[in-house]
Amino acid sequence: MRARLLDATIECLVEYGYVGTTTPRVAEKAGVTRGAQVHHFGSKTDLVMAAIRHLAAKRTDAVIRDISSVQANPDPLGAMFDLLWDIHAGPIFIATVELWVAGRTDPQLGREVAKFEPVVVNSMMTLLAEAMPAPVLKPMRDFLYTAMDALRGILISSYVDADPDRARRRWDRASANLRRIAEPELESWAGNRAR
Repeated sequence: MRARLLDATIECLVEYGYVGTTTPRVAEKAGVTRGAQVHHFGSKTDLVMAAIRHLAAKRTDAVIRDISSVQANPDPLGAMFDLLWDIHAGPIFIATVELWVAGRTDPQLGREVAKFEPVVVNSMMTLLAEAMPAPVLKPMRDFLYTAMDALRGILISSYVDADPDRARRRWDRASANLRRIAEPELESWAGNRAR
């Protein structure tokens, strides 16, 4: 029942935003009584704090589940761009952004989000970096942060765009430009390795 309530909280964050995520709405979406919801989570704050941890686990699991697609791909850079898109372009990231924005003006929420966000990002970056050769690990980690920041900006700005495909086109364009930055490092590594 707790998992149903936490999943319903994430769904409400995506559908109604943070302000519109109310405990009665979560209980209804989870298909439980308000009393059952209160038994597990006494307040919206309790529910959202638990949902932050639940959301962090879902975000990390998404990377763990899909990392092999990068490692096995003949174009690991392209696969990495696709994986970044896949883990950011869906409802889990939308719920995350809702919590980031709400945490700006709610200090308790902000502190909780601040505890888990670095854990999620570090897990994501570690797993993605494992798909890269050790000699280029440090520059590729920095590169991955830059790529992720670019993608997040594209997606956040797309939330008010009437064209649902524009964000993907913008990410494809950004990926092509990012590829030009990363390829010399990878080629240098490959050339040194061949010697």
